[in-house]
Amino acid sequence: MRRALVGSLILVTALAFSGPAQVRQKKESTPKRAVEARRAAEENWRVWGGPQRDFLTTSSGIFKPGSEKWMPNPPKKLWERPLGDGYSAIAVEDRILYTAFRRESSDVVTALDSSTGKTIWEFAYSAPFKNEYSAGVGPGPYAMPQVIGDRVVTASGIGQIHSLNKSDGKPVWSLDLYKDFGGTRLKFGYSSHPLPYKDSLILLAGGSKHGVLRVRQNDGGVVWSNHRLESAHSSPLLINVDGQQQVALLLAKEIVGIDPETGELLWRHPHPSEYGLAVSTPVWADGNLLFVSSAYNGGARALKLGRVGNKTEVRELWYNPRIQSHIGTVIRQGGYVYLSNGQNVGLITAVELQNGRIAWQVRDFVKAQMLYADGRLIILDEDGNLGVGLATPERFQALAKWPILSAVAWSPPTLVGNRLYLRDRKVIMALEFGTPHG
Repeated sequence: MRRALVGSLILVTALAFSGPAQVRQKKESTPKRAVEARRAAEENWRVWGGPQRDFLTTSSGIFKPGSEKWMPNPPKKLWERPLGDGYSAIAVEDRILYTAFRRESSDVVTALDSSTGKTIWEFAYSAPFKNEYSAGVGPGPYAMPQVIGDRVVTASGIGQIHSLNKSDGKPVWSLDLYKDFGGTRLKFGYSSHPLPYKDSLILLAGGSKHGVLRVRQNDGGVVWSNHRLESAHSSPLLINVDGQQQVALLLAKEIVGIDPETGELLWRHPHPSEYGLAVSTPVWADGNLLFVSSAYNGGARALKLGRVGNKTEVRELWYNPRIQSHIGTVIRQGGYVYLSNGQNVGLITAVELQNGRIAWQVRDFVKAQMLYADGRLIILDEDGNLGVGLATPERFQALAKWPILSAVAWSPPTLVGNRLYLRDRKVIMALEFGTPHG
């Protein structure tokens, strides 16, 4: 993911009343405690995309030396259990998993023991949603329950937002973005993840008056709501443009920047996608570069943002219609992004951020979700194949491909420490790689 100052004061007081031997012991043990605390903090995946919303982890030592060669054996399976339909990714905090699934016409948010997969609690609510292709792609839920403070915040396919006590799953407050705020009704299902900001949440609703809103985390009260916006499926991203925090939103026909404090619209730039099917989360890169991509003829763009006086200037560096991120995660490493490109097959593709050049494309995995850990891409494709690969600007090297899941797998994998959590439309499971190091 606040107590550092208090902890420092306690340590200083203890040292002031300690003898030389005690002081020496304190000095020697503090680095060890700091490392352990950092490891504990890293072994959580509370919000969409992880701590920085970018699907990058800081765990290391997961892959053994010499793993640049083909890896024949999959990670050890710790457990597997049935789960209902849906694509909600898996949040993790303090060895508890949070995800959501479908039971008849209800969405069910659940907390599971990460060691066994056993249910700790469930919260079910009516969400009678069916998209036009529900037989093929399922009825949802699509958004991941996010652990924010002492709450679990979830979103349904029909724009219902619930804030639950994370200890027992009991509801504290709820909002209906469609009924309460006139939000854009998405026929393929609402899937945007609320963005934590200070003690509040920023929500994409769409519609004629309350296109984006900020609500208090404790009670759901509206801080501000504004703008006529046509919503999409993408999740908002917090960026920093020359010292000013902004919220970047990929919408049905454009990208916009919002001031999270006031709700002011700071800038907008065209990016139309057919049917409003812009799904992937934007990517923020060094040099004030914003990368966005969508399928359905959306293509990809890189925008250069900069503050001049009190205004944000937006310059399009490039547009490439051949780069189309459909539903997958986009991984940035240095001056390149790696993504599953295309709405049908989904070729793993490397794109140079400065000019939109496609460096390479490979067919090793189809329509894949990815995260980055310990110098590798961990890949889960829609056919249920789990893979590991080395991606550089020059080439992609597949290191493993194991058939793990059997139903359609569109949920990004979650990694905490050396444990990998996966799900498809039928089951959820926990796997374990080699021993990690902080």
